[in-house]
Amino acid sequence: MTIGGERVAGRESFDVVNPATGQVFAAAPDCSDADLERAVSAARTAFAQWRTDERGRREAMREAAARIESHTRDLATLLTKEQGKPVREATGEVLQASEWLRHYADMESPTEVLADSAHARIELSRRPLGPVAAITPWNAPVGLAFWKLAPALRAGNTVVLKPSPYTPLTTLRIGELLADVFPPGVLNVISGRDPLGAKLSSHPAIRKVSFTGSTASGRKVAIAAAEDLKRVTLELGGNDPAIVLEDADVETTAAGIFGSAMTNVGQICVAVKRTYVARAVYDDMLAALSERAKNVRLGNGLDEGVTHGPLNNRPQLDRVTDLVASAVDAGARVVAGGATVEGPGYFHAPTILTDVTDEMPIVSEEQFGPALPVLPYDDLDDVVARVNASPFGLGSSVWTGDVERGGDIARRIEAGTTWVNCHLYLLPSLPFGGVKWSGLGVENGVWGLHEFTDMHVLHQNLLPGNAWS
Repeated sequence: MTIGGERVAGRESFDVVNPATGQVFAAAPDCSDADLERAVSAARTAFAQWRTDERGRREAMREAAARIESHTRDLATLLTKEQGKPVREATGEVLQASEWLRHYADMESPTEVLADSAHARIELSRRPLGPVAAITPWNAPVGLAFWKLAPALRAGNTVVLKPSPYTPLTTLRIGELLADVFPPGVLNVISGRDPLGAKLSSHPAIRKVSFTGSTASGRKVAIAAAEDLKRVTLELGGNDPAIVLEDADVETTAAGIFGSAMTNVGQICVAVKRTYVARAVYDDMLAALSERAKNVRLGNGLDEGVTHGPLNNRPQLDRVTDLVASAVDAGARVVAGGATVEGPGYFHAPTILTDVTDEMPIVSEEQFGPALPVLPYDDLDDVVARVNASPFGLGSSVWTGDVERGGDIARRIEAGTTWVNCHLYLLPSLPFGGVKWSGLGVENGVWGLHEFTDMHVLHQNLLPGNAWS
């Protein structure tokens, strides 16, 4: 762990499993209550100076980006070992950290002049909040960490970062690499098993919690933060629909949907989770998706030529297996995949399901794995109502040969983002957030920066006396 700029081993540790083998390959420190208190105290102490040095913040963030880039290969290899994704994807995730740091280091946040007249000058400025808790999931531990760290640090906050106990190692290593880049206490990285996240979220010195994870866990974070009115950003679960219109190009659309549904074997909150296809092209689309599922190469993400890795952990493998089995028992038909893979590790074949209904859990819940239900529809208004009936509202997409028509339909969908003829297109400059059960607040762009600030209005009366003189 990195606390106050120093490396801290911790008195106890816990095992970390390589999901490609199912075997323990490393151990991580289990943060004690005393270590947690030390980390939060370091963040609180560092905040006073860090908040005042905008130029220093920008320079440190650029240096951090360069430091991470110079260790990309080693970090990507470690990320693949603990998370499972192919090393090509892991490399992209590590580079995303540098991209987000540079984006926010270059971002301006000027004071806004709301009024400037003979009567008054009124300005709006943004102020940092204080120590921030950043809690990240196991599916993209590095990338999602810097969705939080980059805007939080740029705004002038200090951070205590806690990765998932399934994937702590790469984050811990980054903390070590950056220990001499940021002043002591600005970036603290801790790791540990439950209930460490709950303790961090409820700590009275933490002024904001930025959390990415399941909706159930997000509710717990919100409850813990409510006790002393901490600010929260919650990026939670999704059940993203893709709607394919009858004029969509089948092969192009199948490639786009399969790619976004099966990247990281479906372990992405904003991946396509259910696909609704106009009946006129349903059979062709089902065949095209199935063909892609049958042609993937599953394996250890460090092996050359592997396109898809394992699920990250045994509970998630079990959940996907149970959802597929439950659907089949209820009448669904498997047209590709449908089972786990024999041998070591947490592998499940990419699966395409037909003869499914909206009531089946494989459709109504977030499976977070390589199983895609494909449903036909006959009426466009009806299918829009069906996708909007979900309590989730993170991402969504419409696929069509008529982009204008696609945009009209997209505006009717209840989601934080709706793409037309693409899915899972994310940039540091674009706002990202969910509606309904998919979260509170926004990440990325200037909107993400503002999530880590309070507004301050300065009203200067320029007339002699005042209204009560």
